[in-house]
Amino acid sequence: MIGYLKGKVLKIYADYAIVVIGGVGYEVYCSGSAFSKMTEGAEVELYTYMQVSEASGISLYGFSSDEEKSTFLKLISISGVGPKMGIAVLTYMSVNDFAAAVATGDIKRLSSVKGLGKKTAERIILELKDKMALTADISAKGGAVQGMPAAKVSSGDEDAVVALMSWGYSRAESERAIARAKADGAKTLEEIIFAAIKGM
Repeated sequence: MIGYLKGKVLKIYADYAIVVIGGVGYEVYCSGSAFSKMTEGAEVELYTYMQVSEASGISLYGFSSDEEKSTFLKLISISGVGPKMGIAVLTYMSVNDFAAAVATGDIKRLSSVKGLGKKTAERIILELKDKMALTADISAKGGAVQGMPAAKVSSGDEDAVVALMSWGYSRAESERAIARAKADGAKTLEEIIFAAIKGM
């Protein structure tokens, strides 16, 4: 499997780029974030996912960060969401915006992605929230990161803490981000989560 590429960008097309490594040109379908870091003739680093299927053969998908690739893998684990739809979602919104949309149950925002219907948006939120809750439970047992004291948040903010932790942030990071979001005026759970993630 090809999980990472570093080479020179030969040509950028509408939805893919050709990256040359050792005289071989790799056709890579890229997220909007990955495209934003590309210039023809310049070197680029991409985290990649290689899909092998009987219908379409071998396809490479490129991302600007390991975090973005991880989010993509979560997306395509859901029934009805293929690699091209996963790329479309991550081109339409950033990883943090996507995390906020799932955490707050924002079906309207997700279903505004071209080709992604309301039912699929509902399935994404339902299935990723389940996975997030499991991750948060495991993370919570680890407590705050040593040497990083947590900010004080009220017991009513625990749902927001859990939502942030489920996306890979530590309890200490989550609590500090929530405290900042509330200080900036966020009041409802959705506002707090969205502002906290945007501020990470």
